[in-house]
Amino acid sequence: MTASDTAASSGDCLERNAWICGEYVSEYWPDIATALRAHVVLTVVSVVLGMLIAFPLALLVRRWPRTGIPVIGSTTVLYTIPSLAMFAILQPWTGLDPSTVVIGLTLYSLTILVGNMLAGLRAVPADAVEAARGMGYGPVRLLFGVELPLALPTIMAGLRVATVSTVALTTVGAVVGSGGLGNLIQSGIDTQFKAQVLTASVLCVLLAIGFDLLLLLVQRLLTPWERTGARRRWKRDSPFVPGPTADVGIDDTRAHPKAVA
Repeated sequence: MTASDTAASSGDCLERNAWICGEYVSEYWPDIATALRAHVVLTVVSVVLGMLIAFPLALLVRRWPRTGIPVIGSTTVLYTIPSLAMFAILQPWTGLDPSTVVIGLTLYSLTILVGNMLAGLRAVPADAVEAARGMGYGPVRLLFGVELPLALPTIMAGLRVATVSTVALTTVGAVVGSGGLGNLIQSGIDTQFKAQVLTASVLCVLLAIGFDLLLLLVQRLLTPWERTGARRRWKRDSPFVPGPTADVGIDDTRAHPKAVA
């Protein structure tokens, strides 16, 4: 029996180049952890920058609706540019640097973030705004104290979509050497290292799910009135279930003669 046959019979998944291999995770964990950290940093920085740019753009469009076509149109056009082409366009100015990926991902997030912020702000009830103005709220206090809290569910929904999308698009940054887990996927494809490709891909999925659940938790913490309103709607819309004391059409005056007195 050869050495390779012995390794295969003993279950050496690295030797067999298996898709699922715990030995790969334990042996290459430092490289995996480094790529995972880079992926998280690229995603968070890109989404935060996208939020900082999208917020004033949404306010601009709400204040001057005529700017909606150029602003929304521009963000949509940017989103349609293929990621490989985007990084190739940016590379002459930014070089093979993580900033190339961050700028590209930030631009991609704008179409989702601007649209949801604008939709959330426009959906704020007019009577709530008028009531706040009647109480002496100025423009800044009105925005941050009334409008943004009421628009928060819609804004957070857009943020969740943008974040999950950014996690996926970050992997394409491997073409410039700054793709986080995408670097592992690319090198695994080049060397046909199955365990590396599968592990990095699964981590990308888990990272996207983790970000989505985290943002959902933040949304629930920031909007407690949504949970209260949902419970009230459930009680109001719940089906009628007759019980011992329910009114099911029985003549109570006959069932309880003392009630006539």
